[in-house]
Amino acid sequence: MAIIKVENLYKVFGKEPKRAIEMVKKGYKKDEIMAKTGTTIGINNVSFEVEPGESFVVMGLSGSGKSTLIRCLNRLIEPTSGSISINDKDITKMDKQELSELRKKNVSMVFQNFAIFPHYTVLENAAYGLKVMGVVKEEREKKALESLEAVGLKGWETYYPSKLSGGMQQRVGLARALATDPDILLMDEAFSALDPLIRKDMQSELLELQDKLQKTIIFITHDLDEALRLGDRIALMKDGEIVQIGTPEEIMMSPATEYVEKFVEDVDRSRVLTAEMIMKKSAAIIHYPKDGPRVALHRMKENDISSIFIVDKQNRLIGIVMAEDALTAVEKNETSLDTIIQKDIPTALPDTPLKEMFTLMTGKNLPLAVVDENYKFKGIVVRGTVMAKLAEGGNAND
Repeated sequence: MAIIKVENLYKVFGKEPKRAIEMVKKGYKKDEIMAKTGTTIGINNVSFEVEPGESFVVMGLSGSGKSTLIRCLNRLIEPTSGSISINDKDITKMDKQELSELRKKNVSMVFQNFAIFPHYTVLENAAYGLKVMGVVKEEREKKALESLEAVGLKGWETYYPSKLSGGMQQRVGLARALATDPDILLMDEAFSALDPLIRKDMQSELLELQDKLQKTIIFITHDLDEALRLGDRIALMKDGEIVQIGTPEEIMMSPATEYVEKFVEDVDRSRVLTAEMIMKKSAAIIHYPKDGPRVALHRMKENDISSIFIVDKQNRLIGIVMAEDALTAVEKNETSLDTIIQKDIPTALPDTPLKEMFTLMTGKNLPLAVVDENYKFKGIVVRGTVMAKLAEGGNAND
C-alpha cells in the first residue's frame, strides 16, 4: 500500500487559478496562460504514488516545478486543487493542528541551505524538532545523540555550526530530521550547495542510512547523476508536469519523450547501470552442507544451467559447482560437495557499475554473483547481459 498518494495536483500562482486550470485542461501552454491571465502554473495535474521505504527522486531543471511539488507535500505551499494522501489521510483537508502533528511526527524536511540555528550547538540543533514536540530534555538529547552518531557526527555535539564544514552542517540538518523518527523524509536539493566531492560522500552516506533505516524519501535534484544514484524510481518534471516516472534503467533505456531523451543522452550508461539493476534474482541455488552433487545436478537440469551457486543457512555465498564436477562426484558415489566447490569466484556488490563488472568477469568463464556487504547472495549477472548492456551504452574499452 502506498504511503504517499498524489492525485491530480495543481498549484497556480496568481489571482485567477480557476481560469488558469481550465485553460490547462483545454491545452493551453504555460507561457500562453501567463500572458493571458498573469498566473503561473507551478504544478500541472501531477499524480504519483510512493511505496513505504522507497527512495523517490523528483528531477528537473530550474522552473520545472520540483521544489513547488515537495513543498506541497507538507503544505508549506498550499495546493490549488487535487489531493495528497499520507497514510491514507488527505492532508489538503487537515486543519492547522492536524497539519502541525503531521509535520512533527510523520514528515521531516531537509533543506538545501542547511537551515540550522547558528546560536545552537550541534546537539541542540539535532534535538530541536523533539523540543518542539515537547519531549523532555534527557530523552530528546538521547535521541539526538543517536541520530548524530548515525550521520557520522559523534563527538561534535558541543560545537557550533560556524566551526563545521558545509557537509557537516548538512549532516546536522539530516540528524535533526532523523531524530523525530519520521515515516517520510523530504529532501529539497539537500546536497546542491556542497562541493562535488563532499556531495558524493553525502550521497553515499544517505544510501547507507537508507539501507539501515528504510525511510520513505522524496529527494529533489536537478542533477541526473544524483538522481540515478539515489532513486529507486525517478520522476522527471518539465513545466510543472511529470513527463516520465520509472526506474533509473527505464529512464535511461526507454525515454518516454524527446525531452527525456535529450536529458539523458550524454550519460554513459555503462557507468550508471549497476549490478542490482541487471541481475537476475535466481532461485537456482543449493544449500551447504545439506545438499549434495545429485541435488546440484537436479537443480541445474531443472533450470537449464551448467553451474549453480552454493549458500549456507544464512544465505551467505560459499562458492559455485560446475555440472561436469557434480557428475564426476556422482559417478564416484560421493555425497558431499566439499571436493567440487569452487570458492575463487567473481563477486560484486549491488552498486558495482557495469564497467567494473566487465573487468571482474574478464578471463573467467563464470557468472557473477551479486552479494551484499555481509556476503549474502542477492542474484546473478551473466556475461551475455553485461556485454549487451555495454553494447547499448558504450565501448567496453573506453
